[in-house]
Amino acid sequence: MKLDESAKGVFIISATPFSENGALDLQSVDTLTDFYLGCGVHGFTLLGMMGEAHKLTAEESLQVVKRVIGRAQGRQVIVGVSHAGIENLRRLSHEAMNAGAAGVMVAPSPGLRGDAALYNYYTQVFQALGPDVPVAYQDYPQTTGVFMPAVVFARLVDEFKQLVMLKHEDCPGLAKLTHVRELEKKPGRRRVSILVGNGGLYLPQELRRGADGAMTGFAWPEMLVQVYELFAKGHADEAEDLFDIYLPLVRHEQQPGMGLALRKEVLFRRGAIKCPMQRAPGSSLTATDRAELDSLVERLERRRSNANRVHKVAVA
Repeated sequence: MKLDESAKGVFIISATPFSENGALDLQSVDTLTDFYLGCGVHGFTLLGMMGEAHKLTAEESLQVVKRVIGRAQGRQVIVGVSHAGIENLRRLSHEAMNAGAAGVMVAPSPGLRGDAALYNYYTQVFQALGPDVPVAYQDYPQTTGVFMPAVVFARLVDEFKQLVMLKHEDCPGLAKLTHVRELEKKPGRRRVSILVGNGGLYLPQELRRGADGAMTGFAWPEMLVQVYELFAKGHADEAEDLFDIYLPLVRHEQQPGMGLALRKEVLFRRGAIKCPMQRAPGSSLTATDRAELDSLVERLERRRSNANRVHKVAVA
């Protein structure tokens, strides 16, 4: 099924596993996919910025896409296709869709300046892809350096029906999320899906402001799923209480320059991948970094245990 405006839940940004020598580890792609499924994710996003997509060859990218789609048990798979060249973006998009992807995610080309340049870039992208390829706009100005005003996004939504999702990662971005939702209330406007990133750092507030879920790669995806599902059932305060237990690790994983190393280390410790290595160039953890992570994980386990005891007493 193709991606559309109704998408919601947790679309996990998948890491890309490599062996110690930097080779793509397809067996770990399988175990990682199974791990994410066991955490209850509602969909997958592959080849994102935290998925080291820029370090993969075109052949490797397609291998990962086909491997996950074949193992995803019907979950929708979105493929990141951002590229400096629109022809390369078009080719990977069509290959991914032919392999069974639900849609593609496109970030603006770094260095675009001004609303007109941004609008013209996406006009070229949509024309190259054709109307049958659903698109998620990846709004991550901290990395691309391109700011997208809500009014420009609304114009793109009005003019291109294949634009069905906003991957919202602007920071600070709560007011922008609210602005996008307010603009959608005008007569005749579509309401598109909004999934949020930044490791889930602001997830409770974003869900309260109208987000439909998360698209991020936090190494405890089950928390993201549980928080989303509690919100969906109307238990917002309970959801935020659960989120608070994990907040120190959410914050710790968001450190620029070493967040991916931490994320992969946790996935390795949880048995999801065989090796926590990034493909060069990449960051690595020191002994002190690992000791800090040990302490944070131990504190998480204590807080979860305490919360479970309180819950059992309350139920009794």
